[in-house]
Amino acid sequence: MNRKHLLLAAIIFPAVMAFGQQYGGMWIPTELNEKEMKDLGMKISAKQIFDPSKPSIKDAVVQFNGGCTAEIISPQGLLLTNHHCGYGQIQKHSSVQNDYLTDGFWAKNMSGELPNPGVTVDFIADIKEVTDQVLAGTKNLDATAAQALIDKNTERVKATFKLEPWQKVVIRPMYYGNKYYAYVIDTYKDVRLVGAPPSSIGKFGSDTDNWVWPRHTGDFSMFRIYADKNNRPAEYSKDNVPYKPKHFLPVSIKDKNENDFTFVFGFPGRTTEYLPAIAVEKVMTDTDPAMISVREVALKTLDEKMRADAETRIKYASKYASVANYWKKWIGEVEGLKKSDAVGKKKQYEQSLIAKNAQIKPTIDELNRLYTEQAPYALNRAYYSEVVRNAETLTLANLYLNYMQNVEAGKMDEKAKTSFTNRLQSFYKDYDAELDAKVTAKLLALYANKTPKAFLPANFDQFADENKNLTAIENWSKNSVVTGRHALNGATASADINKVFANSAELMKALKNDPIIQLAAGMRETYMATSESKFAPLQDQIDVLQKKFMAQQMETDKDRKFFPDANSTLRVTYGQIKGSNPRDAVYYGYQTHLSGIMEKYVPGDYEFDVPKKLIDLYNTKDYGIYKDKTGDVPVNFTATNHTTGGNSGSPALDAHGNLIGLNFDRQWEGTMSDINFDPRFSRNIMVDTKYILFIIDKYADAKWLINEMKVVK
Repeated sequence: MNRKHLLLAAIIFPAVMAFGQQYGGMWIPTELNEKEMKDLGMKISAKQIFDPSKPSIKDAVVQFNGGCTAEIISPQGLLLTNHHCGYGQIQKHSSVQNDYLTDGFWAKNMSGELPNPGVTVDFIADIKEVTDQVLAGTKNLDATAAQALIDKNTERVKATFKLEPWQKVVIRPMYYGNKYYAYVIDTYKDVRLVGAPPSSIGKFGSDTDNWVWPRHTGDFSMFRIYADKNNRPAEYSKDNVPYKPKHFLPVSIKDKNENDFTFVFGFPGRTTEYLPAIAVEKVMTDTDPAMISVREVALKTLDEKMRADAETRIKYASKYASVANYWKKWIGEVEGLKKSDAVGKKKQYEQSLIAKNAQIKPTIDELNRLYTEQAPYALNRAYYSEVVRNAETLTLANLYLNYMQNVEAGKMDEKAKTSFTNRLQSFYKDYDAELDAKVTAKLLALYANKTPKAFLPANFDQFADENKNLTAIENWSKNSVVTGRHALNGATASADINKVFANSAELMKALKNDPIIQLAAGMRETYMATSESKFAPLQDQIDVLQKKFMAQQMETDKDRKFFPDANSTLRVTYGQIKGSNPRDAVYYGYQTHLSGIMEKYVPGDYEFDVPKKLIDLYNTKDYGIYKDKTGDVPVNFTATNHTTGGNSGSPALDAHGNLIGLNFDRQWEGTMSDINFDPRFSRNIMVDTKYILFIIDKYADAKWLINEMKVVK
């Protein structure tokens, strides 16, 4: 479709094509458009989705460990989330001898379920809009004074809530601070691993298939919430009992059809749907490409070692997946923004707003000026932050720099020191200094070659050649306390962190003379002086104007339905099961099957191997009740639900509120939906519940888990 046709489509179908009103949107569950949802096919009421006074679907949906979403699928607190959401816990329980990442894990009964210290799940007990109370008295104040009063008002509002000992209240801004909502949260702290398929199922296709459709991934894992004898949150104890939920989701294994209504309930992380065109343009042309280039180098270097060494593969598995995830997402985002003409569409929208409200023009003009002035600092910020994040030796050095600053400022008491050493100990557990020396050498070369000299420390061009770098960085690494390879006080930091920190004066002396510390300090000081000091004040001005621009959009465009950008709060998105036509002459069906796994099967391959038992089930067609009308087992499906990071593990529900799938990804051609949702290209990807139950029942022989559930046939 060329630009002329795109414009015509936007004129003819402004609601759907421009802003995805029929599809798209991440709605606060207390503010659902019940009529629109029912027009699309929903058979239940909005109250059945969210009701603070009686059991509703929201009582079965939790935020898992502060990031992903999960849902309760049995009256005994059985929890379902993605394999990649539980990956860190599966990894922690794995070793070369008990490799649950490779082989999978299935408890035989509740006594075999594995505890996960520190893992939490959060229920949303209630949501209240508190805009008037939070913004009281701020109307005529400047930004700084207004924020100070908002902070005071927020604490005052929090104090009005009567909470149980296990509850907390969090107040979050919406619409860039034009509205505020309070969330009452129940936190449970005893969460145990119940089951996980092997990575050859849970990560089938791995990085090659990540963000890609057609997909054939069994991306699920299972946990259980435990509570005290009164069903209340409690720290882990062998005396705790399975949690009895107010509501759990029935699991449907009915066949799916194109255009069936579906909705997704969960905790989407972050979207920026209301940015001006200039901001989207800078993401597309500057910051995304910079971040992609850094991660590309890091991933290639790690991959070479992980493929050759099993211990490295286990140690780096979770980190590699995390780095690769957004690397590939950003690639798709750039392509999608270009393909959907997101910048052109936003410019056109801005002109339509100005035609209705002339006061918007100065706002847009000033945003254009600020983003243009900020652009070189934003680009360097993208390079610097990604280099420091992906060169773990530099990450460690920056942690030690923070320690040194706190010691010199007299802020490192015993409690702070214990917290810091615990963090370091956790970091060293999955850190390979020799491998990361290679990553660091290559990333320093990239940074030296991509960054203008005005943004670099003096003599930084010495790092421009990655081959010369490697010798220097490797020598520094071998003799560094930071990397955990050089002993101090009779121990290395990677082996005995407490011994290294036993003599603070000796440690401080060693750190001050450490070349890696000196390198990281020089990079940080130069970055702060040349970039962050310029970027941050401009961003403060942009934030104030973005709040104004958001208010102007909502006041001016009366035909548009606005939903707040995602900010890790509970949301509902709805749409229909659909295939897609992402490119000329390319059509994707909405459903994949087990036969597609066998078509991709490559024996012994890192990404596309298939367990023998699954092959046997396929060959014998031992599908039981889990086949669909085609006679095959459905694996994944797509729909037009508007999802993002944080929706991983979210329940996909049918018109009656039954679980039909587990959200785990988006289609690559539509990953720009965080910035520009376009229903032509944007599809979320889900694991079919038929496949989940098939794996639990037929592959894992864990029928005791199936027996807990309410299965809708």
